[in-house]
Amino acid sequence: QVQLVESGGGLVQPGGSLALSCAASGSIFSINTMAWYRQAPGKQREPVASITSTGITTLADSVQGRFTISRDNAKKTVYLQMNGLKPEDTGVYYCSIVQYYRRYWGQGTQVTVSS
Repeated sequence: QVQLVESGGGLVQPGGSLALSCAASGSIFSINTMAWYRQAPGKQREPVASITSTGITTLADSVQGRFTISRDNAKKTVYLQMNGLKPEDTGVYYCSIVQYYRRYWGQGTQVTVSS
């Protein structure tokens, strides 16, 4: 079994910040890509950020300059630092990893940006 547990979601005002964490446990031997996706109401799930095992990062255009993804391989944890949050960032954020060409998903954590 592979388990992914997200934490750090919540309610924040526009312009504020949140930091998400996702810890992997269970049958973890060799993680390739770690990533964050999100799904807004009425929208498809979309990629937000990803990071390879060597530290190469990608960010969606909509979050460029505001979000930062990082990972701690010893702790098997991926992080997403979100700054300058906008109402459009509201949604359920999902952690995902790729191991041996298989993708695993967390349960998701709610992020709400509102006044």
